[in-house]
Amino acid sequence: MNISKTIDHTILKSEATREQVQKVCDEAREYSFASVCINPCWVSYASKLMHGTDVKICTVVGFPLGATNTETKAFEAKCAIDAGADEIDMVINIGWLKSGNIDDVGKDIAAVRASVPSPAKLKVIIEASALTREEIKLVSRVCVENQADYVKTSTGMHSTGGAKIEDVKLIRQTIGNGAKIKAAGGIKTKLELKAFLDAGADRIGCSSGVQIMEE
Repeated sequence: MNISKTIDHTILKSEATREQVQKVCDEAREYSFASVCINPCWVSYASKLMHGTDVKICTVVGFPLGATNTETKAFEAKCAIDAGADEIDMVINIGWLKSGNIDDVGKDIAAVRASVPSPAKLKVIIEASALTREEIKLVSRVCVENQADYVKTSTGMHSTGGAKIEDVKLIRQTIGNGAKIKAAGGIKTKLELKAFLDAGADRIGCSSGVQIMEE
């Protein structure tokens, strides 16, 4: 397995500067990561930097809370695609899920999916560490039903924590091969990365890609 192609090299902190984004892009090119994941305001810039490489441009929608309205998420996704994004990582409306409004959660995902036409990829962040096991199973199925390419564990910014091996295993048991899985949040070593891949993850979102490759 080519480990570098499992990594979304990520910089999503609010204070990220142009120079820091360029550094992440340079590293992504050097190590041939799957993608560089940056905030929406940097998509056009990153797209120009990565032109001519096989590194995809990934950005986030409704990040990190997932509590913006559906129309806003869909418009944000369209703007990102138009600016050069290849992959969109959207956050579900966690409050709707916990309120039992599962139809609205599905419509939220479907609206963003409509703004992210194939071959662009849609990854849906479910913030698994904030959910019960039943909620994880329920929303993972909804992701598949609404044509998500990936179910993603976490934003990495929630107070309940990031990716957990048991959550990845549960998602894989629930959806089978219906979608891929992205684990993100707190993965910092090669050993941790391999453990998540062994548990069923296909992609790893982290800011420690260089350190992992140097291991």
